[in-house]
Amino acid sequence: MMITMWSLILLLLLSGSALAQPIKGDEIFAHLAKDGPKRGSDKAPVTLIEFSDFQCSFCRKFWQTTLPQIEKKYIRTGKVKFVYRHLAILGKHSVAAAQAAECAGEQGKFWEYHDKLFASAGSPLAFTNGRLKGYAKELGLKSQDFNQCLDSGKHLKKVEGETATGGFLGARGTPTFFLNGKLLVGAQPFQVFEAAMEKDLKKISSSGKVKP
Repeated sequence: MMITMWSLILLLLLSGSALAQPIKGDEIFAHLAKDGPKRGSDKAPVTLIEFSDFQCSFCRKFWQTTLPQIEKKYIRTGKVKFVYRHLAILGKHSVAAAQAAECAGEQGKFWEYHDKLFASAGSPLAFTNGRLKGYAKELGLKSQDFNQCLDSGKHLKKVEGETATGGFLGARGTPTFFLNGKLLVGAQPFQVFEAAMEKDLKKISSSGKVKP
């Protein structure tokens, strides 16, 4: 179902939305929030979706400094669900790293691999095929299954579809965030995310739902 959704989105984008029933933004956000790597409760009233590239230095900065604060105050307390999506726009190594993370996800270790990629991103040739396979081995993944997954390119369409979707929704660089569907660009300080999330949480407490 996931591959079908990404293929449909790609078809719509490539056809200039020529089909009779274009996919609506809210339908895309619903899909993005439902499936894919996430942290936090599905019952959380606020959803924060990140479109990111593992080679992006600003994405790494967000991972290092801001995400831990968001996790402590909002994700662990059940207030925010955090969803990661690929915006692999910095070349073939970005695409390869994104696919590798999905292969790790097949073995239940997307987030461990996600963290390993960002921790390793500052070194030269961090995302070569050999390094990507080496990270999987370091994390205790089944090497044969991981290597076969990565070499087959089975998640390429998913990575391409998410990247195209991010562009369709307005992402022009990495990282780009959508907080309950509202665009938030760049590795902003924690205080920026905090103010935006508190605003939405306040709306929820007073009305029972978030208004655009």
